[in-house]
Amino acid sequence: MSDSPNRTLNEKAKFFQALHAQAGAFIIPNPWDIATARMLAQLGFQALATTSAGYAFSRGQRDNTISRAEMMTHLAEIAAATPLPVSADLGNCFGDDPATVAETIRLAADAGVVGCSIEDSTNRPGDPLYDFDFAVERVRAAVAAARALPFPFTLTARAENYFIGRADLSYTIRRLEAFRAAGADVVYAHGMKNRDDIAALVQAVACPVNVMLGVKGVALNLQDLARLGVKRVSVGPALFTAAMSAVYRASREMQTHGTFTFADESESLGELARIML
Repeated sequence: MSDSPNRTLNEKAKFFQALHAQAGAFIIPNPWDIATARMLAQLGFQALATTSAGYAFSRGQRDNTISRAEMMTHLAEIAAATPLPVSADLGNCFGDDPATVAETIRLAADAGVVGCSIEDSTNRPGDPLYDFDFAVERVRAAVAAARALPFPFTLTARAENYFIGRADLSYTIRRLEAFRAAGADVVYAHGMKNRDDIAALVQAVACPVNVMLGVKGVALNLQDLARLGVKRVSVGPALFTAAMSAVYRASREMQTHGTFTFADESESLGELARIML
């Protein structure tokens, strides 16, 4: 695949599909703005995924508070920033109703992304997950919308029970198997960190599996996950967290000690400009 900025949406979509069919695992990092998207592309990554949390926090908002219209503008900016295929983190697709899910998929495709994820999370504290049958119905609506597009759109279905503290492997597998049967191309158990659980999930589902790394205390690496059969590794808001942690530490140093040694470990502004502008 060439680095031509004139790559068509169909070319990006087919290349993104092919990444999931090749041997081994690949990293799909998560930029939160144009600068980070360009940096990651220049560093040689083959595809990008947005991060709803990273983008929301960069706007001074909590996750799941960005409107759908704002998110579509953001997706268009990221998709236009590089020639790489982009997959969108769309949360629960901005609504409960399957018709809303389908419309969100169409809007995301119009914004220039070639894939997205759909969660089974309601974003309601007292009722955090959609009922099984309704969750499957929502995935089915997303699949129908994706298949109606004029290019191959890669749909990732996410189970959120590990993320909210319900680490039930059989529950997760049952949901993700059903999402796969409904037509999802990739499955993802958000918050799953245990090697044995990941291995069991990969063995249970007949499709590519995404795992998120960049989480404190998790020692797994790309080679570990590839050996388990994982196909795709994302990092969610981890790059945003790393960047803001550097700002935090530098600011604390200035405020507490009046020193500026943080600059010794920084890239030059010229080097950063070279890869971002």
